[in-house]
This record gives sequence, structure tokens and C-alpha cells, in this order.
Amino acid sequence: MTPARAPETVRAKPDAVCVAAVEPARDAAIAEAGAAQVGEHLGQLVEGERLVTHYFASTHPGYRGWRWAVTVTRAARAKTVTVNEVVMLPGDTAIVAPEWVPWSDRVQPGDLRPGDLFPTHADDPRLEPGFADTADAPEDVRAVVDELGLGRERVLSPFGRDDAADRWYAGDFGPASPIAQAVPYKCHSCGYWIRLADSLGQAFGVCGNEMAPGEAHVVAYDYGCGAHSDATIENPDLPIPEHAFDTTGYDNLQLTEQPSEA
Repeated sequence: MTPARAPETVRAKPDAVCVAAVEPARDAAIAEAGAAQVGEHLGQLVEGERLVTHYFASTHPGYRGWRWAVTVTRAARAKTVTVNEVVMLPGDTAIVAPEWVPWSDRVQPGDLRPGDLFPTHADDPRLEPGFADTADAPEDVRAVVDELGLGRERVLSPFGRDDAADRWYAGDFGPASPIAQAVPYKCHSCGYWIRLADSLGQAFGVCGNEMAPGEAHVVAYDYGCGAHSDATIENPDLPIPEHAFDTTGYDNLQLTEQPSEA
């Protein structure tokens, strides 16, 4: 059951007939839910002129803290009320479902699994038309287009580029990460750094060192780690002492006689 939102309190003079109509309101709630599910009268709320909502406790074990709301009204000179609406509303202690969030807002990076599809909105600001129809172009032209990454229906927009760059630069493989702050080496001078061919290559590349934490990740040009290609260890040449030979001493060895074969 989807909970209805309770209306805001309005300033109106309480209508005596509607306020006193507790039993007609209870009868309406019983007709809707059954006598076993309608509890004590919890009070009333003046919704407007000659418009009052009576609240009754819900005794259903699955709806503890909820209440039946019966709204009654009457015509200007009428002596009896008319039931306008009967609904169940959550009280202050009711257990309600969390606010609904669209699926597109619930999905987070890392949620995609094999076989899942994540459709892209037609008006995604991160993308713009590619404007490169090469279906009828010569083969050598298509080869160049493919090498440059053109010929796609949509490509990154300037906003999409900036969004990706800001996210990468502030991420785990940006210059502010702890590992990058701990070493003097930077990726742009590393032999394992593969610069991106796109315009983003001015600031980003891919690490090709399997021993580095950024291996196979997009890393900023001023990111760095201890697996830099210029990180070497200098071993000093220590003097090797000459071998000492003892030519005067000797050791006593106890030899045991081996039994002869019969």
C-alpha cells in the first residue's frame, strides 16, 4: 500500500457537526477494513470549512503505527455528514518504505555485472553527435578514421571531457593520492607511461608496469609511485678481504674401521 501524504493543517473554524461525527467515520473505516482492524479514535484534524478528518488506530499486525483517516464533510445547511475519503496513513512511529529513487540514480559505479545493460540517455550532456558518417568512404580513409577514433555516432562533449578529467585527477591515481605524495617520481617521465592518444593525453596516460599500483589504469601525468622506471638502487662497491689460509694447524679426525666382507 502506497502511503498518502497527510495534508497540511489549515486555519478554519471547526464545524461542530463534522467534529462530532466520530461514529459515522468509524463505520466508514469498518466498512473499508473490517471491525477487527479499526482501533480507538485518535483525534481529528480540521482540513477546511466543514471538512474534518477523523483518525483511528490500525490494529493490523502488519501496520503498527499506522492509522485510518476518514474525512467527512457536509453541505452548508445539512444536518448530517457525508464521508468524503477513507485512507490509511502512516503515523509518527509507522514503518514506511524509503523514498523511491529512480533506478538511474540508484545505480553506482561498480554495480554493472556481466549481462547487465545500462542505457544512455539521448540527452546525456557528456556526449555529442560524432558527425562522421564514413559508410561510403574509401577503405584507406576508414582506416585513418578508425585509428583516430572517429566514425562513432556519439563522442565525448567538452563537458564530458572535463567531467572525466576532473574525476580522474581527483581519484586514486591523481597527484593528491598518498602514494604520489610519498615519492619524487612522476608518471610523465616514466618509461612505463603510455600517453593517451586523445586530447586528454595532455594530462593522462595508462600505466604499463605490472608492479605498479596504477597498472592498466588511467593515471595523471603528475601521479607517481615507487615503481618508476628511473627508480634504481645504487650498490656501493665494498672491498673484498683476501682469503685466509691456515697452513700450520690441523684437526684430529676419528676414523672407524669398516668391517671386511666375508
